Amino acid sequence: MMDRADNRAPYERIAGFYRDQISSGELPPGTLLPSIRGMSDRWDVSTATADRAMKLLRDAGLVRGIPGIGTEVLGPPVPLSSGAERHDRSSRTKSSWGAGEKSSSHTAGIVPAPPAVAIAFGIESGDDVIRRSRVYQDGHGIVSHSTSWIPADFAHVLPELARSKRLTGGLSLDLIAQATGRTVVRRIDEETARLATVEDLELLELEPGTVAAILVLTARFFDADDQLLEYGVDLGAPGRTRMTTSAVVR
Repeated sequence: MMDRADNRAPYERIAGFYRDQISSGELPPGTLLPSIRGMSDRWDVSTATADRAMKLLRDAGLVRGIPGIGTEVLGPPVPLSSGAERHDRSSRTKSSWGAGEKSSSHTAGIVPAPPAVAIAFGIESGDDVIRRSRVYQDGHGIVSHSTSWIPADFAHVLPELARSKRLTGGLSLDLIAQATGRTVVRRIDEETARLATVEDLELLELEPGTVAAILVLTARFFDADDQLLEYGVDLGAPGRTRMTTSAVVR
């Protein structure tokens, strides 16, 4: 039964209902949703409206169609992690992966610093800097594209930082701390949103011309001398959310 106080279109309300049930775990992965006809009957809407609601769920990566069987729940996508959260996770587990995540497309090298990176490090635009990037994915597709910018001097102590392969033994900051004793004592995190640029679309493997809003998470990590050890930029794929939990002080 539709809630008349809800001003959303009927297909949006139906999709929202199932989205909430999937996110809460009431509909666990592997559950089959009603057929289009069954959904149409349950919500007293046309099959076109039910089909449009199902398409929203498919586009959000929450369900998938299985020919001859029906529409299967995939479960909620992995929330978007910040660089600081990945650093904390790596400190505990030696892995930056969230639950259900994997990383791929690890690339690295010494490159000219773009203007924004040069400003962050207080160097000249075009000066050498290490650039490391990787793509985080889960069963729904790309979670984020992550780039770490690191002072080029660290390549002399840790040449693996400039090699295009996944690091072992922790993230770059863990290896830097082990090799030099310089640890993170302060960090600055920022979250902004913007329409995806042409470059963003390419990095997130989206179709050219796609219009989508993305979250951009930046993290700056400083040592005890207030020297920047790493500048991280994470581009969240469209539809990914940020979730934080905190205690309520009474």
